[in-house]
Amino acid sequence: MKRAPNLDLAGIGIDRGGPQPLVGQIYASLRSAILSGQLRPGTRLPSTRVLAQEVCVSRNTVIAAFEQLEMEGYLDARIGSGTRVAACLPDELLKVYAEFKPRQTANAHIRLSKRGHELASAPVRVLSVPGRPRPFASGHPDVTEFPLKIWSALAARRWRSGSRDLLTYGDPAGYPPLRQAIADYVRTARAVHCETEQVVIVSGSQQAIDLLARLLLDVGDVVLVEDPGYLGARSAFRAAGACVVPLPVDGEGADTNDVRPVRRRVRLAFVTPSHQYPLGVTMTLERRLALLEWARRQDAFILEDDYDSDYRYRGRPLPSLQGLDNAGRVIYMGSFSKTILPSLRLGFLVLPGKLVEPFRRARAVLDGHSPTPYQAVLADFIVEGHFERHIRRMRSLYGERQSVLVGAIHRELNGLIEVSRSDGGMHVVGWLPPGVNDRQVSNVAKANDVYASPLSACAFARLKRGGLLLGFAAFSPKQIREAVRRLVGGVNHLLRNAD
Repeated sequence: MKRAPNLDLAGIGIDRGGPQPLVGQIYASLRSAILSGQLRPGTRLPSTRVLAQEVCVSRNTVIAAFEQLEMEGYLDARIGSGTRVAACLPDELLKVYAEFKPRQTANAHIRLSKRGHELASAPVRVLSVPGRPRPFASGHPDVTEFPLKIWSALAARRWRSGSRDLLTYGDPAGYPPLRQAIADYVRTARAVHCETEQVVIVSGSQQAIDLLARLLLDVGDVVLVEDPGYLGARSAFRAAGACVVPLPVDGEGADTNDVRPVRRRVRLAFVTPSHQYPLGVTMTLERRLALLEWARRQDAFILEDDYDSDYRYRGRPLPSLQGLDNAGRVIYMGSFSKTILPSLRLGFLVLPGKLVEPFRRARAVLDGHSPTPYQAVLADFIVEGHFERHIRRMRSLYGERQSVLVGAIHRELNGLIEVSRSDGGMHVVGWLPPGVNDRQVSNVAKANDVYASPLSACAFARLKRGGLLLGFAAFSPKQIREAVRRLVGGVNHLLRNAD
């Protein structure tokens, strides 16, 4: 009769009063002994009956532990030869063992591609201060006011449903119910003309701009970008090899009649007509119609970035430019970073019909699709009315905060910074006296823990008058008043002594 060698399995201890089940304790002890080399590959273990007697547990408990270890690849059980430690352990298959040799990399030369250099040197905002934003950082919603309990309940319901469809690869164009929910919303709230099939989901507006640049532009093609305007768009187009030309903006919005002559045909124009970034003006109907006619003549596309138009404090949100388009020239872009959570990384495009399938295939090449579980929860959030209720609440809250900011600046900085209420958005422009360098003022403010981006950073060339972007949405009235007082202490001397 064959018998296993008499092994001293030191370390297999049973704590009957501990929180871990006996099966788990035996499993963990044997696995630890195998990984530490105490039980080497090929070592034959005692029978389950013998081991059960040694540690004073039922045989079924030991059998369950052995079966788990065998299933995971730590043990090899064969009829007639007993149970042995596997010759090749599963943990070893997950590691790469190599002799460590220090490398001298200080003098290594790294050559970036032209696109890589453009991307790495792009003047876009990179968060340098971790955690919550500080006044007056612009573009940040107040995440503390987000209905997290409702969102968590919707997410938990989705996970409890056990739908395997959310766990597999998804459609590059997005989760169908979310696409339908967005189409229904923008048709009523923004007067966008679209069918569900025209909506595609993206991981934020920046990805949308990058993908469209790849699809529509060849190296050297001309793109018009508002001046001053959104740096992220300008950087993405330049990284794609496009020639970016300023599209001047005045009190009536972008003006295509004021564009400097270019030799090549313009392929695309990037605009923010409902609430121009960063000036906050609204494009007039006359300018909108002129822009659409320009696109028709040029055989060009217009990318309409509708980034924060849900926050309208006077009257109803304005109709979209896309809703006026009868020629299929406008691509409408929206994002949930401002209305829900920046970390959600979900946005959408409404594309002309013939562009949907090319975009869908391009998305599949680059990153497949956005996380489907988040899309499903967002669809529920919209369909069940939580999104619209949240927007109404935040619209009221942000309107109040804008009033607090404007009032505090009028009291504390009267004559030094000129500011007025805006009809919408999440920031206002604080205009500085002529001749004052807004970058200098921004740096002095930052030294006093006030973060106000200079308006000139958004412009192609030097502006006639500098200003500061003063975000208010993410900050309480108390934070706003305190930050204004710090701003006074930091820049008062600089402003009063400016030439």
